[in-house]
Amino acid sequence: MRIVLAFITALIVSTAAPADDWPQWMGPQRDNVWREKGIIDTFPKAGPKVLWRAKIFPGFSGPAVADGMVFITDFVTSADINDKGNFDRKSKFEGKERILCFDAKTGEFKWKHDYPCSLTISYPNGPRCTPNYDNGKVYTLGAEGDLFCFEAKTGKILWSRDLKKDYGVKAPLWGFAAHPLIDGDRLVCIVGGKGSVAVAFDKNTGKEIWKALDQGEDGPGYSPPTIIESAGIRQLLIWHPESLNSLNPETGAVYWTFKQATVNGTAIMAPRKLGDFLYIGAWMNKSALIKLDATKPGAALAWKGNLRNSVYPVNNTPFLEDGHIYGVCNDGELRCVSMKDGDRVWETYKPVVGAEAQSGTAHLVKHEDRFLIFAETGHLIIAKLSPKGYDEVSRWQMLAPTALIFGRDVAWSHPAFANQCVYARNDKDLVCVSLAK
Repeated sequence: MRIVLAFITALIVSTAAPADDWPQWMGPQRDNVWREKGIIDTFPKAGPKVLWRAKIFPGFSGPAVADGMVFITDFVTSADINDKGNFDRKSKFEGKERILCFDAKTGEFKWKHDYPCSLTISYPNGPRCTPNYDNGKVYTLGAEGDLFCFEAKTGKILWSRDLKKDYGVKAPLWGFAAHPLIDGDRLVCIVGGKGSVAVAFDKNTGKEIWKALDQGEDGPGYSPPTIIESAGIRQLLIWHPESLNSLNPETGAVYWTFKQATVNGTAIMAPRKLGDFLYIGAWMNKSALIKLDATKPGAALAWKGNLRNSVYPVNNTPFLEDGHIYGVCNDGELRCVSMKDGDRVWETYKPVVGAEAQSGTAHLVKHEDRFLIFAETGHLIIAKLSPKGYDEVSRWQMLAPTALIFGRDVAWSHPAFANQCVYARNDKDLVCVSLAK
């Protein structure tokens, strides 16, 4: 009887704590929190075990991990795509974008789809958006607006759209980079143009359901669609270079608009909510903390950032916790600021590049009482962040930085955490590394 009970207990525990997937950008709940148990506390001297490695080509998109598969996109070209200038889109880079599928445990190649693609954007290093897996389908958006829905197991195309052609727009300066959002039966994308900055498609057919908002001179921006709940109502946030907008996710009707201009269209991070407050921040000291109305859809300014305070992220989304904002600023400084007034509590360059670096980038993922930080140097770092300071526990060189940007080599893609592993890419390799105790 004891043996039977022990077996039943073990079975219950094992079925109650399955391995997590990371089916989209920023994880299952799109909040940069990894909830799996049994993860190492520090890296061994020789580093954690690399379970497999697959050869890929350039891209800024991160991997998605779901249903035993890993999905990644890249760009194959014979052209020299490195360090072409922050605002240079005069050249055309011919090649093909690819969607690749691998077995999550073994790295065995499963399928691919490729299509001709001419990149006319600045930093033509390939696709930006992380694939999005949902209910047996995987959705991808290329740097020039090629939108696909595939059968995840086989790679069969179920439907596709050419966003530039369908909506009469050109790719934003830095490409289509706002990660699409699945919300119910809708796939919400940032497109651009008049009345179509945000477009909701039927995720099963690709048919347009609704479209909303006009683009300004600086384009539609790069900030991904984000769902929040406030005043008991689900709201879809669309932040473009002129304003932050709250929409009815089912119809696209606008609930409220908060004016927040950016410089050069750099609405990039996803708006972050904590309690009744929303935070948005961008390059060149553009940020705001917004107080949400608790009784009806609405928003008002709490404070705006200035030269001396706040966080101004470029290629990363900050993390909000216990009344503080943690994020990487314009020049690679990791900052902690108070949500009360935006005042800086501390900052350090150590985890990102180690010194001032234009558009320095690191991605912060919370795991239990610490953070896993993937720095642009290719290091994976375990650290504790609190108002008391930055406490680095362990670091390991996971990948080489391979994309030449601002005269330095970087690894800017967001990793995925699933199956007690980290999945990460540079411009040459996709790796799966065990982080299990």
